[in-house]
Amino acid sequence: MTYTQAIEYLYGLRLFGMKLGLDQTLRLAEAMGGPQRRLRFIHVAGTNGKGSTCAMLESIYRQAGLRVGLFTSPHLVSFAERIQVDRRLISRENVARLTEELRAAAATLGAEAHPTFFEVVTVMALKYFAAEKCDLVVWETGLGGRLDATNIVTPLAGLITNVQLDHQKWLGHTVPEIAREKAGIIKPAVPVLTAAADPEALAVITETARQRQAPLTVVTEPAQGWEMALAGEHQKINAALALAAVRVLQPQIPVSDAAQRAGLQTTRWDGRLQIIARPGGQTIVLDGAHNPAGAQTLAAALQTCFHSRPPALILGTLADKDYAAICRTLAPLAAKIFVSPVASDRAAAPPLLADFCRAANAAAQVVVCRDIAQALALAAREPFVVVTGSIHFVGEAMEELGLASCESERGLNEYGAARTDKIASSKMNQSLGTIIHDLTD
Repeated sequence: MTYTQAIEYLYGLRLFGMKLGLDQTLRLAEAMGGPQRRLRFIHVAGTNGKGSTCAMLESIYRQAGLRVGLFTSPHLVSFAERIQVDRRLISRENVARLTEELRAAAATLGAEAHPTFFEVVTVMALKYFAAEKCDLVVWETGLGGRLDATNIVTPLAGLITNVQLDHQKWLGHTVPEIAREKAGIIKPAVPVLTAAADPEALAVITETARQRQAPLTVVTEPAQGWEMALAGEHQKINAALALAAVRVLQPQIPVSDAAQRAGLQTTRWDGRLQIIARPGGQTIVLDGAHNPAGAQTLAAALQTCFHSRPPALILGTLADKDYAAICRTLAPLAAKIFVSPVASDRAAAPPLLADFCRAANAAAQVVVCRDIAQALALAAREPFVVVTGSIHFVGEAMEELGLASCESERGLNEYGAARTDKIASSKMNQSLGTIIHDLTD
């Protein structure tokens, strides 16, 4: 199997949609030799901040001399971003080899139990990290926790960054309902740490930890006195959570104070308050504020870090997000607003975004753009630009700005309800081009 064929196969798996549950992942992992049993994990769930927290943990433990695997999602541009060892992306050769092995293993499960894209990628990561002999894997949930494919592991510790409204279609329509899904990563007698501040969410996490006799650490104060590479006051609570986890795990994995400091000073996490200095003095901030809580965090960061500079806002969101709330939060901060479609089947219509932005900021100039390229071109003379609304959209911006050196594989981030009809199985044999056309038409 070539890399192109591997990506074609992975694109085809999207036709199986997204199914919450652990049975298929466990069966596929066992068919691949149970690699999860040869690894140590820190399992990270939460509505926002989990990727940043994972990046901090990875950096700290790598500075301590460990060989660290990092599993995150979604990716900004390249599929390989999801699976890294010591911050080196999995190679094309390994993607091709492992995909071929997983395709053969999946075939043994039977057509009715065919794994989804995320289930296959989860087991791919496990197999790769085991083969690479990682000392520790920082393991981010995909969606929720309780029924997320990543939950087949028993970690050294579980972290829940926070609980807010997002992915209600899958996780529930109230904070307690979503908290129960996030708290599903808590394992009997395994330490759990959280920075969840919502009282209802914290009550659910506390009760779940009590039932499972899991020692609970609640982090309430942001990290102070630590030099950090990641911008924004909100990263201080993520850092405090990461540092608390390091302290809890000191008996199993000792980490010096120097390694902790170096880890926070050198953390990299693209697309989250990422500051780009452009020729001519233009500053662009990229931030994947994809839900209302993320938009509020971005707004606070802009007012704190760039309080004297009202930005030109380039906004693109997904239709299954609360884009009205995102517009209400961010539009009042901007002098000019450029709305654009996200390159996704789930994109929110730009004219609709424009209406919400005008309602939130009647004084702003609001321009509807055909795509991110036009939006960036129209904003080229603006001294300060913020690109946000969706992680997918930030990935598009990175490509347009020349920050990505590979061909885009953002389409692999798409998900939806599982297809169970005959069309789904027959399309598995179509070419990559036809599959992409059918899924994006």
